[in-house]
Amino acid sequence: MTRRVVITGIGVRAPGGSGAKEFWDLLTAGRTATRGITFFDASPFRSQVAGEVDFHAGAEGLTPREIRRMDRATQFAIACTREAVADSGLPFSGVPAHRIGVSLGSAVAAATSLENEYLVMSDRGRDWVVDPDYLSPHMFDYLSPGVMPAEIAWAAGAEGPVTMVSDGCTSGLDSVGYAVQLIREGSADVMIAGAADTPVSPIVLACFDAIKATTSRNDDPEHASRPFDATRNGFVLAEGAAMFVLEEYEAARARGADIYAEVTGYATRCNAYHMTGLKTDGREMAEAIRVALDESRADATTIDYINAHGSGTKQNDRHETAAFKRSLGQHAYDVPVSSIKSMIGHSLGAIGSIEIAASLLAIRHNVVPPTANLHHPDPECDLDYVPVTAREHRVDSVLTVGSGFGGFQSAMILRAPEGAKA
Repeated sequence: MTRRVVITGIGVRAPGGSGAKEFWDLLTAGRTATRGITFFDASPFRSQVAGEVDFHAGAEGLTPREIRRMDRATQFAIACTREAVADSGLPFSGVPAHRIGVSLGSAVAAATSLENEYLVMSDRGRDWVVDPDYLSPHMFDYLSPGVMPAEIAWAAGAEGPVTMVSDGCTSGLDSVGYAVQLIREGSADVMIAGAADTPVSPIVLACFDAIKATTSRNDDPEHASRPFDATRNGFVLAEGAAMFVLEEYEAARARGADIYAEVTGYATRCNAYHMTGLKTDGREMAEAIRVALDESRADATTIDYINAHGSGTKQNDRHETAAFKRSLGQHAYDVPVSSIKSMIGHSLGAIGSIEIAASLLAIRHNVVPPTANLHHPDPECDLDYVPVTAREHRVDSVLTVGSGFGGFQSAMILRAPEGAKA
């Protein structure tokens, strides 16, 4: 018999707030946390706006040695893990260490530290041959993405499966999906899963500048991210992280855990088509949604809210709209949809996990967060995208989706546990 999997702990670090509560308060207020880049001089770049996290590692309880050793993204993941573990109330000391695993997603891993170290060793790019005397002793930690989940495993005492998932902007969905599969098959009883990315750096900004994927609306950073709006012109780069504690359902229920939701369905597909291009019919995303629904043993009409990828690029928003219509049929017109990227930007591999957090909190509070900055709907995006203001709405089941460069398309179904709501 396939084991059921539930989420019992949440930790979030996102633009505009520290912790799950501040994150949810920002979303439900419809506030935007995107701003002009402050981390470095962005004036040479086409896009100069981002979603930056006001993160203070020392205040998060990280020691000077941990701060020196860990990349910023790893620091985010550790802080979120601690919050999620505390939130879950799970006595980890009572779980055999080899039955606890870690699944972490990230698109660019320690790109921030790698870039910083190169600038030091090359004297800001002046020297073609870098000077090894300036090499950080932690350079390997920055080079190897697998160090990130290993740090989480050390912090939590997890000796079970430990994995890094890196497939672009669906990494944060796929890492949780993989964790679910490990618990279902019996390879682990508890998984710490989620994603972290800190890509607000010159090299990452330049990469997206080159393909004109990010917005050039630098004169109005707070309103630059406009998913599904006719005036949208690209996404806002951001950073962030979210981590979760996942448990086998019967064990969680037996210990009286406060369950946010059960993960009832998950699927991922690739369009095998183009690195950045999307077909207009949304077929691959629709197929991932269909399989996730089948795994949930539910039909389209059971979905109460869709947490969209909603990046704010012309092709993504149209592709996604087509995918919802293709997979959900008439119900696509009846279910509320929104994109939280309108408020916190697009944190690449981390955003899928951050959107899972938003979905869990929507279930908990029966509130659909809005799509901020949606004032002029694109006629081709003709669904109920919950513009500007949060909406009270019964939410028992959420479909959250992701779309990533390389053609990756992922979907997950989250459902409120039985008896959790009157």
